[in-house]
Amino acid sequence: MNASAELLKELRIDRRTPPPPAPGSRRWLWIVIAVVVLLGAAVAAWMLRPQAIEVQTAPAVALGEAGSSASVLDASGYVVARRMATVSAKITGKVREVMIEEGMRVEEGQVMATLDPIDAGAQRDLYASQVQAARSQVAGLQAQLTQAGAEATRLQALVGQQLVSRSQFDQAVAQRDSLRAQLDTAQRNVQVAGNQLAIADLGVDNNIVRAPFSGVVTAKAAQPGEIVSPLSAGGGFTRTGIGTIVDMESLEIEVEVGEAFIGRVQPKMPVEATLNAYPEWKIPAEVIAIVPTADRGKATVKVRVAIKTRDPRIVPEMGVRVSFLEQARPDAPKKPQGVRVPANAVVEREGGSVVFVLAEGTVQQRSVTPGLALNADRQLLTGVRPGERVVTSPPDTLRDGSKVKERS
Repeated sequence: MNASAELLKELRIDRRTPPPPAPGSRRWLWIVIAVVVLLGAAVAAWMLRPQAIEVQTAPAVALGEAGSSASVLDASGYVVARRMATVSAKITGKVREVMIEEGMRVEEGQVMATLDPIDAGAQRDLYASQVQAARSQVAGLQAQLTQAGAEATRLQALVGQQLVSRSQFDQAVAQRDSLRAQLDTAQRNVQVAGNQLAIADLGVDNNIVRAPFSGVVTAKAAQPGEIVSPLSAGGGFTRTGIGTIVDMESLEIEVEVGEAFIGRVQPKMPVEATLNAYPEWKIPAEVIAIVPTADRGKATVKVRVAIKTRDPRIVPEMGVRVSFLEQARPDAPKKPQGVRVPANAVVEREGGSVVFVLAEGTVQQRSVTPGLALNADRQLLTGVRPGERVVTSPPDTLRDGSKVKERS
């Protein structure tokens, strides 16, 4: 019984003694430790990376040039084209081909569209045949006239010899004169037929729609297969035009000025225009004329303003604000140059005045030359260009190249 108990004890597994480590387990342990250390270092580097500094910015605004004048009146209006045309065919016909698209530039005389010329072509062929027939008739009469003339000459000699009667000679002379009159009529018929052919050529040419002047297509009104007519035919199936052309060189500004202030506006007066689409862009302009009539309903007078700068960004029907300026005086003191920025954007660093200019998510530290104090702003003579954005109230931690984000 004791022997059996001893045998059972020998078969029992002793769990107090750990099993010997398997070969290679220490290598995996070191690999796990290395991975944990690397991950910890990456997390620490990510947490310690430089964070973007939140800043407030403001644009640098160009100051007025020397000799410029203050505004005496502000008004609003629109860009208009003095030369604009909706081009149509001179005749009613079916459109065969349209060769324009919106935004396309066309030159004077350029073909914009063609109509189906079947009717006009048939009419021209008819008149061309009539010209040929008239010319053939002229050739036949010329031959007959030559024969009649020779006959009359021969009979005249025979009458002198009393070999033929006087009546035969008179009959030959009458025949010759009749053929001569018929030939004159036939030649006139040739001329008439030629004029009819020229008119038919014009009819064929009327099927070609050309640009009346150089400009830009702003609207395409017809498609191939549609009927176009210079006159409105009623309904919605007949077009009255092929397209609209605008001469961009004729653009100007029309503004309406209140009657109470029209006395401040004079012809040739300098104007500064600002498009609603580009509020930072100042366009030089000049008063062309004051239209000599008023609108009794709105109590306004229309003023035409010439644009001195030609630019593709200026298009018809754009909204615009204008400032009528005083005439510049030659002896007027020069106004400050450079740009205007908020005064708190200029700080002292390393013994000099600097500003921080925003540049694609970072800032550039630039040395500047401050000028006059302009209320809450400051004039900068050098270092900043108009339109650039500067950091206002930059923190002490801001440095050249620091990452920043604009405060919303």
